[in-house]
Amino acid sequence: MKKYKVGKTIQEINQKIKSGDVVVVTAEEMIDIVKSEGPVEAAHQVDVVTTGTFAPMCSSGAFINFGHSTPTIKASRVWLNKVPAYAGVAAVDCYLGATEPCEDDPLNKVYPGEFNYGGGHVIQDLVAGKKVHLKATAYGTDCYPNRLVEKEISLSTLPQATLCNPRNGYQNYNCAVNLTNKTIYTYMGTLKPRGGNANYCSAGQLSPMFNDPYYKTIGLGTRIFLGGGEGYVTWHGTQHKPSVERTKKGVPVSPAGTLWVMGDMKQMSSQWLVGVSIQGYGCSLAVGLGIPIPILNEEIAGFTAISDEDIFTQIIDYGNDYPKGISKSHGQVSYAELKSGAIQLNGKEIPTVPMSSLVRARKIAEILKNKISQGKFTLGEPQFTLPS
Repeated sequence: MKKYKVGKTIQEINQKIKSGDVVVVTAEEMIDIVKSEGPVEAAHQVDVVTTGTFAPMCSSGAFINFGHSTPTIKASRVWLNKVPAYAGVAAVDCYLGATEPCEDDPLNKVYPGEFNYGGGHVIQDLVAGKKVHLKATAYGTDCYPNRLVEKEISLSTLPQATLCNPRNGYQNYNCAVNLTNKTIYTYMGTLKPRGGNANYCSAGQLSPMFNDPYYKTIGLGTRIFLGGGEGYVTWHGTQHKPSVERTKKGVPVSPAGTLWVMGDMKQMSSQWLVGVSIQGYGCSLAVGLGIPIPILNEEIAGFTAISDEDIFTQIIDYGNDYPKGISKSHGQVSYAELKSGAIQLNGKEIPTVPMSSLVRARKIAEILKNKISQGKFTLGEPQFTLPS
């Protein structure tokens, strides 16, 4: 077992949180501390580093229990504000996916479609306290004879509503360009022809899993900031792919780890769960997510000092290569370059466009920092960490 000069436990850090003696900094603040003091001294000084990200996360949704009717019903089809939800769960349980469009949406029949309202917008309306129209139909059984229920619901009247996102917080993602001769519309936004723009989606040095690249502190039971409330990591996310090429500092240079996260929607806020319409692609949900990283030793302190200059991603052509399943990089760029506003591609300078909000990522890291410092948020100790 590796020997460290600094050794702390999550229980010890939680005791510091409760006693008011904890030292918490954001991931951006940690960069300068490690640079000036070194990782060992930084690990002595700092107990927790907070992270944050706010961006569209398509693999999101909510398990909703809408309560029994009189007479009772076993719903086989459910709509919320005309957005279909999956009813094959139980009598009055359903799952609403963030990317499900409104049933009468013209989709891309009028190209490019606007996708003005979908599952992500319903989730935002619910956490904003708005009323939502529910319709449920059924085939009728002896124990559940009702065949139709229509009513207005709100988050406060629902017995349960659980945000359940099977793939969030991607650890790195592609930089998207379009090298064809026509404008295309993708989940990475609108891409102009002939490499007219480059879109990316990450908070870089603030992003949660860049600050714990091997998931040494993140796993089942990690307490997180989720949608303005508290949530938990409940599993590794779908498409979790840790065995990718990494830099000497352990940072993956292509999409890698993902998180499965859950939390009580009744704690959440429409400021941090926002329905998104992506032209020509579909609906989504922008999710605010932040993870506190406990500084257990100098190795983890070093990981949390990662900067945008040391984080790289691949430039991928979404016009030809991506839709054809061709795995090809057209260059590697750092997040410092992406955040500068322009990168070099094929000998010319092209503007970069973030799909994520750095301003909101910083705000999440600050909110977590303040809550932990005030003793209002303790760390969840993972039962086991994510596969790495």
